Amino acid sequence: MNYWLFKSEPFAFSFDELKAKGAKGEEWDGVRNYAARNNMRAMQIGDLGFFYHSNKGLNVVGIVEVCALAHPDSTTDDPRWECVDIRYVREMPKPVSLADVKANPRLTDMALVRLGRLSVQPVTRAEWEEVCRMGGLVPAP
Repeated sequence: MNYWLFKSEPFAFSFDELKAKGAKGEEWDGVRNYAARNNMRAMQIGDLGFFYHSNKGLNVVGIVEVCALAHPDSTTDDPRWECVDIRYVREMPKPVSLADVKANPRLTDMALVRLGRLSVQPVTRAEWEEVCRMGGLVPAP
């Protein structure tokens, strides 16, 4: 199992909107960054990820699951761009703020701290467990 972080501006697509999609989930489309695309290409069905509200909120608000492997992004005819589908798993009992992540010495190497603009990021198992702990999910899923 691999772990990821998906960033979305809540006014563009929120965690509540993903939750409303149900088990079908939603295409994580519109990504136009090669590193983020390559991260999606590396994903497997069942991988888990954090859903992070960027721009407004700046919080890890929930957990998602990859439910479809990388495929052509339906929002473009350019074959370079692919995306995965993700679905809602659960909310974080306590959203974890970017400030709290940055203040935690266990998370200094986390991509969220180092690569702030990358919209789809890898998360290590240790980082996953720590953010889950901070958000009130013990043990981590």
